[in-house]
Amino acid sequence: MKKILTAAVVVGLIACGTNFTPAATTVTEPERGYISVRTSANTEVSPDVVEINIAVKTSDSKSMLKATTENKEISDKVYTEIKGMINSANGDYVKTADFNATPIYTYSSNGKKNFDKYEVSNNIIVHTKNIEKTGSIIDKAISLGATNVNSLVFSVSNYDEQCNDLLAIAAKKAKTRADILAKSSSTYVTGVKTMNISCSTNNNNIVQYRLFAKNMAMDSVAGAAPEAAATPIQGGIIKIYANLDASYFVK
Repeated sequence: MKKILTAAVVVGLIACGTNFTPAATTVTEPERGYISVRTSANTEVSPDVVEINIAVKTSDSKSMLKATTENKEISDKVYTEIKGMINSANGDYVKTADFNATPIYTYSSNGKKNFDKYEVSNNIIVHTKNIEKTGSIIDKAISLGATNVNSLVFSVSNYDEQCNDLLAIAAKKAKTRADILAKSSSTYVTGVKTMNISCSTNNNNIVQYRLFAKNMAMDSVAGAAPEAAATPIQGGIIKIYANLDASYFVK
């Protein structure tokens, strides 16, 4: 009798359509340990590229057209002469960085706005690998009527290659340090978790050219003074840095 009753209960459950779903099983992977290290590498190189920002500024108290025409005449001379001093076949070039023509106003003590003059500015970028001609280019531009040299920026043409070499050195140093740390903790490195890399330079060469050099150069051209040597410009040394933050799995 007992066997028959048990069978009847089981059949009854099936007939009632009772849903029986096994509980879901969540498998959690054990947290993997890791070691983080930070390394760097650097080198010093001589720059082989320079960018010179030269400005031609003109003004007139009555006519914007006159100020613009004068600016064009000076700028054309600067473009023509400098193009003859660089080597376009080697990647050198001259280009306009910015051109601006605007009225200039002054303000009186009571806040009244007063027209002063029309001013036109043409900023010219000279990009050249003939960095030994930097001083001569500046002097020539000033002698032709350029009014400002806003900046000089020296750089390295193979910067990416230098960066990659330094990162390879930093990566080897990082792996060596991770192995040492893991061994001292009775573990060993099993793979890379993350790597964050960056490269930078200490290049912040900003040179303001002496404004009175224009008059000196023009006097020299007019024969008032003997021709002087080109303005000495030194590119110095550029330091390139590579930084690496790495994490390694350990076991």
